[in-house]
Amino acid sequence: MKIVVLAGGISSERDVSILSGSRVAAALRAKGHKVVTIDPFMGYEQPLDSVEKLFEENYDFTSNAKIKKKAPNIAAVKKSRKNKSNEYFGDHVIDICRAADITFLGLHGGEGEDGSVQAALALYGIKYTGSDMLGAAIAMHKGVTKGVFLNSNVPTPKSRLFKRNYLHEGYLESWTTFPCVVKPCSAGSSVGVQIVPDRDSFVAAMAAAFGYDDDVLVEEYISGREFSVGILGGKALPVIEIIPKNGWYDYENKYQAGATEEVCPAKLDKRIAKRMQLEAEHAFEVLRLKVYGRVDFLLGRNNKLYCLEANTLPGMTPMSLLPQEAKAAGIGYPELCEKIIELSLKK
Repeated sequence: MKIVVLAGGISSERDVSILSGSRVAAALRAKGHKVVTIDPFMGYEQPLDSVEKLFEENYDFTSNAKIKKKAPNIAAVKKSRKNKSNEYFGDHVIDICRAADITFLGLHGGEGEDGSVQAALALYGIKYTGSDMLGAAIAMHKGVTKGVFLNSNVPTPKSRLFKRNYLHEGYLESWTTFPCVVKPCSAGSSVGVQIVPDRDSFVAAMAAAFGYDDDVLVEEYISGREFSVGILGGKALPVIEIIPKNGWYDYENKYQAGATEEVCPAKLDKRIAKRMQLEAEHAFEVLRLKVYGRVDFLLGRNNKLYCLEANTLPGMTPMSLLPQEAKAAGIGYPELCEKIIELSLKK
């Protein structure tokens, strides 16, 4: 098959996406596919005589892909683009995608995961992997996700959505539960997330979160064990436990080698693990997701389960959770990539 892998983009998860895309492309090439890896924002900035030639050459922009300790400076990324237009898609991206059998979305966060890219590709008749525009948009916004969970009886922590344009004196004082977790609604990889111990820290944490997003979700802090459940074809994979060696599962602990221990299958009572898998499948369904994803959980006191959020384009880096869960289910990494494509072609 001819496959385009889109990776990079202009979200705070750009570095993660490039590494994911690099690994996906290598696995698909090893399976005999012709793969072009391209950044949807940067595009192909050289003169393009033949799209077919790019597939024959297995064009790839992701050499030396790695994830730094801090999220990338997106303003600097935008300035480095040769094409200075305000369009999201760079030169020749759509033409390259239209020439492929399918486009593998190796994007994370931003336009790549909020439904925007999915909508654009759909309008061009381009087949792509993963959830469609609606599911992606619902799951990307933590506040909308929370509303769906509450209306669908998915267990989730107490929370409130705050909006920048509603800010007034006394507005933030309506939140009285501490400690709490402050989350920009549409940022991924825990970018901008803070655990706030008391009211004295709350206003500053909210101001920082509004620097990332116009909407901020505040949740009660749940002390407990962290887990994630991958979904493939609507069915839950083995549960994985996430154990940071220091602090909590923030951006650095997610992507720096050795910072976090992951145990899969998780050491859990079988009944609890099954309940978590069923809740993951339920969450995946009510969020209108398709093909694959990942649902995150906390297990609190008295084995009370809390569903936090869903990820519609899970990381596919060497340290990512979904590939580890698939491996525990007997699905190798190249087979996982092909299975995602197979299921996506049936949407």
